[in-house]
Amino acid sequence: TGARIATITEGITPITSQQYKNSSDPHAWMDATNGLTYIRNITNALIELDPPHQDIYTFNHDLYRQQLLDLDRYIREQIASIPEQRRILITSHDAFQYYGRQYGLRLESILGTSTDADVQTSDIIRLNKVIQENQVPAVFIESTINPKLLQQLASDNQIGIGGKLYSDSIGDADSPAPTYYDMLRYNTETIVTALKAEPRTASGEEPAQANYWLWGAIGLLLIGGFVFVIRKLS
Repeated sequence: TGARIATITEGITPITSQQYKNSSDPHAWMDATNGLTYIRNITNALIELDPPHQDIYTFNHDLYRQQLLDLDRYIREQIASIPEQRRILITSHDAFQYYGRQYGLRLESILGTSTDADVQTSDIIRLNKVIQENQVPAVFIESTINPKLLQQLASDNQIGIGGKLYSDSIGDADSPAPTYYDMLRYNTETIVTALKAEPRTASGEEPAQANYWLWGAIGLLLIGGFVFVIRKLS
């Protein structure tokens, strides 16, 4: 067509795919600092195509750059507030490696970077073990992937669904993630809220709630015993 092509990922350090030989993980945008590389490359390409409006492109770039820097700092602070043992993100597919590398999360998923792969029994066993050994309070479904497998995993371990994350695309205009900035912020807030929650007990109750029931039952037994003794004495 004769159209000029600009590669906006130029300058990004890729994560090598563990699933496919000689390929890299395509989800680089999950790291806000990679977003800085994107907007720099886009700005340079626009200036090259339209030099008379360089000042406008540069102004918009600088404005958005500061927003992404602030967002990167915000995400770091939020993830750091999660108890260290619970910084484990379990999702449908392996789309958050860049996010985990930048912000300090351990990543686990049912599927690899491709959603077309088959689920292995060994993967389910592995995730069950991770959840049980680390008291992971929640797993996360994704906006573009059937949630059935994650829902079953959560049910089997009697833990919650932490929320819906956006990974392969931003959300619709009326969603909580209609822009790149909104997507990263929303994902972070969803992850932090769920992973900071108290893990559930084997009965599916939160520990504090389970303790209330336990002490309530003990109290009723003591009261019943006291009433019984009083009646006997009288």
